[in-house]
Amino acid sequence: MECKEQRKLAVGILAHVDAGKTTLSEAMLFQSGQLKKLGRVDHQNAFLDTESLERERGITIFSKQAVLSVGNLEITLLDTPGHVDFSSEMERTLRVLDYAVLVVSGTAGVQGHTRTLWQLLNKYQIPTFLFVNKMDLPVTGQTALLQELKRLNGGCVDFSEGQVPAEFWENIAMCDESALEHFLATETFTDEEITDLIARRRLFPCYFGSALKLDGVDAFLKGLERYTCCKTFPPAFGARVYKIARDSQGNRLTYLKVTGGSLRVRMPLTNRRDELAADQIWEEKIDQIRIYSGTKFRAVEEVQAGTVCAVTGLSRTYPGEALGAEEASEPPVLEPVITYQVLLPDGYDPHIALLKLRQLEEEDPQLHIVWNEILREIHIQLMGEVQMEILQKLIAERFGLEVQFGTGSIVYRETIAEPVEGVGHFEPLRHYAEVHLLLEPGERGSGLQFDTVCSEDVLDRNWQRLILTHLEERVHVGVLTGSPITDMKITLMAGRAHVKHTEGGDFRQATYRAVRQGLMCAKSVLLEPWYRYRLEVPVECVGRAMADLQRMSGNASQPETEGEEAILTGFAPVACMRDYSKELVSYTKGRGRLSCVLAGYDTCHNPDEVIAEIGYESERDLVHPADSVFCEHGAGFTVKWDQVRKHMHVDSGFNQEVREPEIEQVPTRAPRSVSYAGTLEQDKELQSIFEKTYGPVKQRAFLPRPVHREEDQQEHIELPPRNMDPEYLLVDGYNIIFAWEELKEAAWENLGAARQALMDLLSNYQGFRKCEVILVFDAYKVPGNIGEVSRYHNIYVVYTKEAETADAYIEKTTAEIGRKYRVRVATSDAAEQLIILGHGALRLSATGFRAEIEQANGQISEILANNRLRMKPIKVRDALSTPKKRS
Repeated sequence: MECKEQRKLAVGILAHVDAGKTTLSEAMLFQSGQLKKLGRVDHQNAFLDTESLERERGITIFSKQAVLSVGNLEITLLDTPGHVDFSSEMERTLRVLDYAVLVVSGTAGVQGHTRTLWQLLNKYQIPTFLFVNKMDLPVTGQTALLQELKRLNGGCVDFSEGQVPAEFWENIAMCDESALEHFLATETFTDEEITDLIARRRLFPCYFGSALKLDGVDAFLKGLERYTCCKTFPPAFGARVYKIARDSQGNRLTYLKVTGGSLRVRMPLTNRRDELAADQIWEEKIDQIRIYSGTKFRAVEEVQAGTVCAVTGLSRTYPGEALGAEEASEPPVLEPVITYQVLLPDGYDPHIALLKLRQLEEEDPQLHIVWNEILREIHIQLMGEVQMEILQKLIAERFGLEVQFGTGSIVYRETIAEPVEGVGHFEPLRHYAEVHLLLEPGERGSGLQFDTVCSEDVLDRNWQRLILTHLEERVHVGVLTGSPITDMKITLMAGRAHVKHTEGGDFRQATYRAVRQGLMCAKSVLLEPWYRYRLEVPVECVGRAMADLQRMSGNASQPETEGEEAILTGFAPVACMRDYSKELVSYTKGRGRLSCVLAGYDTCHNPDEVIAEIGYESERDLVHPADSVFCEHGAGFTVKWDQVRKHMHVDSGFNQEVREPEIEQVPTRAPRSVSYAGTLEQDKELQSIFEKTYGPVKQRAFLPRPVHREEDQQEHIELPPRNMDPEYLLVDGYNIIFAWEELKEAAWENLGAARQALMDLLSNYQGFRKCEVILVFDAYKVPGNIGEVSRYHNIYVVYTKEAETADAYIEKTTAEIGRKYRVRVATSDAAEQLIILGHGALRLSATGFRAEIEQANGQISEILANNRLRMKPIKVRDALSTPKKRS
């Protein structure tokens, strides 16, 4: 429909690389009066190539925007990357377009990536204009090129100047049945009728010219003004984010299109939706609204619906996010299928590098940066080698970090073949949660879906929502190769909580274990990415091509002959076709053309080889345990995944036979009650359970441990001898403070005084024991905290970084140090005790540790007394400066 006021449109310009897309953008800006001088890509002065990497390479890497006016039409022109390696950046931009301009090279015709772009435009239903560029060079002819365009869609019609009206109307009439009926009655079309056909994607105007010579550009701009219409937007505010970037001062920019109402400075925005958990919801205010044109921008106070702008002040947005009344979008079609290991310089802290790389992941979520805690490696997913080279330079330019990349490997996925129930129970002392999940296979490409059929009489709604949140918040991996699972529906069937002892973290553990236990019982299927290909070869080469496709485990349709060329279409694994384009050029002498589009994931063509090569052992993956933790007689014990069902407290009503493990299992006897007091016999018993579950623990022999004093008895504490091999003691600071009554009383008045008292006690203790003491304080909730390690007299004091708990730091450190040295951990966290024991460390409860410290102080006092130095021994209460009573 026609708008009375000045119309605003977001128009994206897309093309196969080197088709002249940026040159056309430059010509449009110049002809509309926005530029006084025409820039060129090869001269490295194009208006929209604002990054040094883009000018150096001569390609568009990041989407840019510029504003131009044609008559009463204001166009926000979005220039997108043309290289296939940066397709994810281009696809995100499509979500905010009103119209698209597809640029086709007159010398190369419709290329492989051109077909991919056409399919994406069709998926997002974006009305499209076509501009055939480079017509000043020797080409096959305008008529032949138009016929090639019609193979994309029969609605492609030549709109160049000089068309015979009668033929022009007839060509338009052939695009749609209703248009044909109208033409038979009137023999003509109005501008409004043509505009409607274009908006409904029945008609695709084609223009021919040379952007470099400015030929045909004016006619093209007039066509955009004449045959486009603006949309009607709803009054309620809505917006869609399509890009995250940072300006030259480091300010975070959220690029978005307003799709309803208006947007004002200082206006609060939120992502609040019913399906989001409380900790996922944010609400922030906009500091500034910017309208960019190239590198320059103007700040405005308010923008109306239809405007594309950048805003500052939002710290948690992400590309593709819907705000306000805007509906959530579907996942992207194009995604990387090759993963690379990031190789850091020697000695560089991987956690610091990970924080820096997360900024790039904010801007391009398709990078999928993954931290492998077990291997201590960073992995990143990329589209190809060009993106790898660009990313390498970008990291060096922005962060001063020189990185390399390992050999790329295919990104696999896993699913299941039949429905299965997964059960998880987490019940160490004073904790409780049980979860029953139904895992069902889904259609290919359906991803993961979550639901609940559990009655609120069985489990409260708040616990059910928490379980669904835990299902969504994590990437769950399969049991064949450790690859992410997909194409499944996971339904909560039953669960149980304890009125007194259940906490949110308990259901996290139970949920994770239920998913993993279900996968262990299921018949898993390995999936790999497949291409949908179109292969054009000379007729004499078709036999060789079909033989190659069969060798690569692909399937092909019957060859179609067009002149001297044969066309083959079908599907083939990405792993087999990665380098086939080079081979194709060789045996066809450059006459063959291959275009590939990611068709999604399907069954792997060689699963046994892939599984053997990856060598993943599911039962040794301590990060993703399938076993459950139960409690009996006041103590927790671990039950193997294939025996868990016999111990469950809830019956979900789902009947299934537990699949027997494929490898021979070591017979296990019933777990005994294990006290967390930490005696040597109990450590050996728990170690035995761990070894039967996960295999032998690689560590030095367990050390003799002192018998801790229990509340109902006092026993003599035998401290280990002083002259021992190097030993490390890690202390969970806040856990100890709130476990010792004197320190707890002090903490209520002054937490800093309690920390200082504990540091003094440990410093005195280290002077006698001569072990390495590492005191860890939890600072994970401190915004922007990067972590701190300092030396206090003779001990180390660690404050964890933001988003890292003391538990996580201790678990990571015990895993590293425990390979070479004896390690003890002082904590009363039962779950943490189980984990550190699996890393080969000795556990020491808060009660036992206090007894050790007082015993050491007593022996120090005896030594001093023998030297006739009268000094009162330091006790825990004496270390505190007369704490006040808590009110």
